[in-house]
Amino acid sequence: MSKTKETSTNFENKQLLIQCCSEVYAIEMISGQWILSILYGLVGGKLRYGELRKRIPEITERMLTLQLRKLESNGLVKRTVYAEVPPRVEYELTPSALKLTPILKQLKDWGEQHKEVME
Repeated sequence: MSKTKETSTNFENKQLLIQCCSEVYAIEMISGQWILSILYGLVGGKLRYGELRKRIPEITERMLTLQLRKLESNGLVKRTVYAEVPPRVEYELTPSALKLTPILKQLKDWGEQHKEVME
């Protein structure tokens, strides 16, 4: 969620929008500077943290960790820890997030087309 104080009118209005408008709820679940890149990076299947980081080289380790936690708490990414030495952790899209795959691909295509128009 955003950093808006829970007592503010803005926060209350945002919560009402999220509750009554499914499209606002959906955007809230996938909003964030790196969220779409992370989701798109996981479209191909399970990845370890380092593999995901290589797919998004511009993201910092801290930001990747924070965004993965947000995605996990929003039910979009599943984190699996294997009892091995050293520990192995894999991230994958949940069934709900997998339904976003066509939308993510459409957003990518639209972004490429729109960049060309704007250049």
